[in-house]
Amino acid sequence: MNFEFSQEQEALRSQLRRLLAGGPAVARRVMDSGQSHDALLWKQLVDMGMGAAAIEEGQGGLGLGALELCVGAEEIGRTLAPVPFSSSVLYATEALKLVRGAVAEAWLAKLAASSAVGTVAFVEGTGTWDALPATRVVRGQLFGRKAPVADPAADFAVVSAVADEDGSGYGWWLVELSAQGVRSEPLATLDVLRPHARLDFNGVAVQRLGEPGQGAMLASRLLDVAAVLTAFEQLGGAQAQLETCVEYAKTRRAFGNFIGANQAVKHRLADMYTRIELARGHCYYGAWALASGAPELAVAAAGARLAATAAYSFAAEEAIEVHGGIGFTWESDCHLHYRRARLLALVLGNRSRWSDRLIAGLQQRIAA
Repeated sequence: MNFEFSQEQEALRSQLRRLLAGGPAVARRVMDSGQSHDALLWKQLVDMGMGAAAIEEGQGGLGLGALELCVGAEEIGRTLAPVPFSSSVLYATEALKLVRGAVAEAWLAKLAASSAVGTVAFVEGTGTWDALPATRVVRGQLFGRKAPVADPAADFAVVSAVADEDGSGYGWWLVELSAQGVRSEPLATLDVLRPHARLDFNGVAVQRLGEPGQGAMLASRLLDVAAVLTAFEQLGGAQAQLETCVEYAKTRRAFGNFIGANQAVKHRLADMYTRIELARGHCYYGAWALASGAPELAVAAAGARLAATAAYSFAAEEAIEVHGGIGFTWESDCHLHYRRARLLALVLGNRSRWSDRLIAGLQQRIAA
């Protein structure tokens, strides 16, 4: 197994770092302007091919793979870039790739051509992506509510809903968010840099994705993919916090000495580094399993999800402590990463659910 990225993928990383050099300051400007995202930055990213990176060439994409998405997610996580990359590229695009049919292919072509932005709407209140939804489809029309939905300014959403032909299960559907009968109400969340909303559907025309009753199976597969990709976003955020703390410890003086000379500060930084490197190993293992289609994907994805969540949460908390009083202020970027860490820790389900998925995956491997 080779867990290193190729020279081409590292070149992509360097290009992304140059483009995203503005860091969280760019996100702050977008937040103050009231816009949903940085349209120019998003255009530059899709012009680089990030939106079409993992879409097949026959559908207008670049035909690359999961590793390029991992690089992109890590760099987006480092800078808190205010773009719908996670919702559209990591979630909606990967959801459409799991199903076959004219509807999915048509919208994948639009995503590849940068003429559409997508998101996913699976959660209903405190539910999870793979929970049986209360939202229903009756005679091709969608009724119900999804909340919270990230990046609700997208052009379409992949929605889970129940229809008569699904039997005891449910299915996936595609809904255009500009259609009549869709009402979006902004929601205040802990992460002030990533917009969320409650979507109400009242007789909205929808198109089925996949076969009836496939929703649970598709959601399980998407969760494994999303767990690995989101873990890289968490890894990038954690690494950014460590680097910020190291630089601050080398320049901040207290009582005449640099705080980095304090043993307690050194221990905090060492603990952050250890957790991040542990998470990096799990993330790389997950990336390998995802890129190669290995049967270990379920276990690797759960491991990456748990380790990256722990690393980012710990790094974000410790960064505030290392920065002292200023870490709590609005001027500091520490609390922005803390908010993102808390969001990403829940977006795919909490640690308990992923611990259960890891145990179930290990039991299956032992039984096999």
